[in-house]
Amino acid sequence: MSSPAPAPTDPGARPARASAVRNTLLVILALNVLVVAIKIVVGVRTHALSVLGAALESGLDVLNNILGIVLVGVASRAPDEEHPYGHQKFETLGALAIVGFLSITCFELLREGVRDVVGGDLPRTATIPELALVASTMLVNVLVVWYERQRGERLQSAFLLADAEHTRSDVYVTCAAVVSLFLTRHGLGVIDPLLAIAVAIVIARNGFEIVRRSVPVLVDERAVEAREIRQLLSAVPGVSDVRSVRSRAMASGVLLVEVTIGVERTMSVEAAHRVADAVEARLHTELGASGVTVHIEPA
Repeated sequence: MSSPAPAPTDPGARPARASAVRNTLLVILALNVLVVAIKIVVGVRTHALSVLGAALESGLDVLNNILGIVLVGVASRAPDEEHPYGHQKFETLGALAIVGFLSITCFELLREGVRDVVGGDLPRTATIPELALVASTMLVNVLVVWYERQRGERLQSAFLLADAEHTRSDVYVTCAAVVSLFLTRHGLGVIDPLLAIAVAIVIARNGFEIVRRSVPVLVDERAVEAREIRQLLSAVPGVSDVRSVRSRAMASGVLLVEVTIGVERTMSVEAAHRVADAVEARLHTELGASGVTVHIEPA
C-alpha cells in the first residue's frame, strides 16, 4: 500500500508563477525590440558584420521571449490524465529551443566572418551618434541579463535563466560590435570579421551550458544520491529496511522522491501509515522534497 503523495507544487501557485514569468518576459521583449531596431539601422548604414550579427542575436532574443510567453503558459497547467506529473518539462524544452537559436547564430556569424576575412570586405566608418547608439544597447543588454537572472532565480524558472544566458552572449556580441565600429574609425575595419568569429565561439559555449543544465531534467536524472536517502530513512522509527529509492527534479526545482520501505508484518495499517507520514516529513525537512510517494511492504 502507499500513502498519497502531495501535489508537486501548490496548484494555486502555478497561475501566479506563470503570470510573473510572463510579465517578466513582456518587459524584456519590449527592451529587446528597441535594441533590435537600433542595431538594424546602424548595421545597414555601416555594413558592419559585427553589428549585423548583434542585430541577429537580439532578433533571436525577441523570438525567444515570444516562445517563452507561449511555453510558460503551457508549463503552468495543472496535472491532467495525459500528463499526471504536470507540464513543467515543456519549459525545459523551451530552454533547449534557445540552444537551437544559438546554433543558428553561431553558424551565421562563422560563415559571414570567414567570408569577409577571405574576401577582404570592410565596413563603412560609423558616425559618433551611431557608435553611441550601439553602445547604449549594450547597457540595455546588461540590464536585461541582471533583471532576468534575478527573476529566474526568484521564480525558479529554467526558461528565464536560460534566456538570461542567451542575452549575456548578446552583451559580448554588442561589445564586439562597439569595438569594431571604434577600430573602423581608426582604419582597422579588418578586425570586424575576426571579432564576429570570436563571439560565435563564446555563444557556442553558452549553448553547451544550457544543454548541460536542461538534459538531466528531461531524462529524469537522479536528483539525490540513493545512499543519502537510505541513511535518512533508516533512522525513522518503524522502518525495517529501505528497498528502493528514486528521485528526480522538475524544471522549477521541485524535488520528487519515491521510496519503498519495509515494516514489521504485525504492524497495523494505521501504524504503517504513521510510519509513511514520518518518512514524508523527514524527506521534506531534510531534502526539501515537495512530492513524496511511499510504498509500504511487509519486512
